[in-house]
Amino acid sequence: QVQLVESGGGLVQPGGSLRLSCAASGFTFSIYAMNWYRQAPGKERELVARISRAGHNTNYAGAVEGRFTISRDNAKNTVTLQMNSLQPEDTAVYYCHADGWPDYWGRGTQVTVSS
Repeated sequence: QVQLVESGGGLVQPGGSLRLSCAASGFTFSIYAMNWYRQAPGKERELVARISRAGHNTNYAGAVEGRFTISRDNAKNTVTLQMNSLQPEDTAVYYCHADGWPDYWGRGTQVTVSS
């Protein structure tokens, strides 16, 4: 069956870093653009970063541009999100999303930024 499994979340102090990973299986990973979304309590789900199928193009939300980096390894069926200079407003559940038809979602991993 199709699976997107996020890992790497946790508690970090402001200014710290985390690296999120998403392991994909059960579908043709290389033909899907991949996204990271996040959802904070009481807020709508927000697109954080996007990477094209071959990894040649990336896009970021303005709030994370310059701090976060999305990458993918099609040989390993993984997509990652390197998050630097984390701030409390980055606290959210982060979701991996395979953007095609049909699309697929991971179950999320919690990131908490707090002193």
